[in-house]
Amino acid sequence: MSDQSFDASYARCVQQLNWAVQRLDGVVNQSHSENTAELIIQSMTGAWRFFHTPEHIFEVGRGGDAIEVLAALFHDAVHIQADNGVSVNIGMLIAPFIRETGKALKILPSEQAQSDPVFEMLCLMFDFPPGQKLLPTKGQNEFLSALVAAKSMERVLDLQSITQMSACIEATIPFRKASADGLNPSDLLRQRMCRINERFGFGWDVPQLDAAVARAVRLSNRDVENFSHPASAEFLNNTWNLMPETNHELLGSYSYTVSGYRKSLQKMESFMRELTPAAVFHQYQQDPPDPAFAELLERTRKNLAIGGLYLGSKLLSIAIIEAVSLRLGSEIPLATMMGELPQRGTIDAQLENFLPTVACPFQPQGALEEEVLALLEIGRTLESDYDVKHSPVASFVIRFIGFEQSRQLLKQARAFFDQKVSGEQFLQACNPEIVEAIVNAARQVFEIRREVICKRLD
Repeated sequence: MSDQSFDASYARCVQQLNWAVQRLDGVVNQSHSENTAELIIQSMTGAWRFFHTPEHIFEVGRGGDAIEVLAALFHDAVHIQADNGVSVNIGMLIAPFIRETGKALKILPSEQAQSDPVFEMLCLMFDFPPGQKLLPTKGQNEFLSALVAAKSMERVLDLQSITQMSACIEATIPFRKASADGLNPSDLLRQRMCRINERFGFGWDVPQLDAAVARAVRLSNRDVENFSHPASAEFLNNTWNLMPETNHELLGSYSYTVSGYRKSLQKMESFMRELTPAAVFHQYQQDPPDPAFAELLERTRKNLAIGGLYLGSKLLSIAIIEAVSLRLGSEIPLATMMGELPQRGTIDAQLENFLPTVACPFQPQGALEEEVLALLEIGRTLESDYDVKHSPVASFVIRFIGFEQSRQLLKQARAFFDQKVSGEQFLQACNPEIVEAIVNAARQVFEIRREVICKRLD
């Protein structure tokens, strides 16, 4: 992020902090707001932040009340996977309550943790007992972000406001299903809010409790609203921004390997294939109303279907590239096989330029396949630093054998990924014309490079 962009985000954050604290009858302190804004914006502008950025927190808070705005500002302050840990400034806030043991973080045992009502409230809110091991997929980032928020704001807000803000951050723990007894995350959140209300004597009545939970659900739905984007290409743009946050090797676009890229795709494809709309968006007491909620779920269902087929098609194509690359070695850079990215190297030496035209191309069956094929051929709407927006090898494979055969062949690719079959065995299961075309295209990429090397030697 440029200094100018950082300064603009910082100023916007200061303004929102002051506005929210004033609306909540807190103590507006310009110096405190400036220091807090610096902490927030610094945490959101790490080297690997591509989706969880300052713009994201402003979008999540847009249109919300003061509690929602504050929760949005803090809800992604900690993202250990993206940031490879926590910054020194954030570490100072959480260190009195959290211990690092090996590669895991744990809440300090009760006899070691400081006696702190704010921290006690947070443990009740997240249902994390003393000594609890924090897990990345079980609310680790959200709990630590809520801890940063609560300790940052305790000087200027009362405990009731901090509790409601923390409830919103807890609700952003994503992709949770109903419990074994049929309670959804918002039902469980309300139960914990009731216990907190009783423990601290807030005196909240039933309408106030319900309003606090409904607010938390609204914020959590805005946090994941990308899943219901009307344009699938925009949905996939954000998916591509998420990938390097937890796959840092992708940023080394000159050197990331075929297998490294495949593993990143594989993780995202597996995640999307298993996700259901009901685990993405939630509803609490007709908020959002049934028609709006049904539309959210339907848009999400469509995007997940498109994303799953799109990623599966790309995964199959990279499986063929990977199997061929094993003839050269085990850790071959993707650029060696595919050529450099257009913005990085010679455009002529790219594999896609040497793929043949398919004589009798497959015609998509239905709107879903039409849209996915267009995304593969034309591409997403935005380029990324580590990939091109279109998928020439995947679209070549689909035009040759169609989506149904590709789905079946992807099963063989998964066996290859799991080392149940060798690369050569997987290639034998593929259409030989496809393999030959890709091998010949790669050979021509190598030939151009050989000619360039020889020319320079001359």
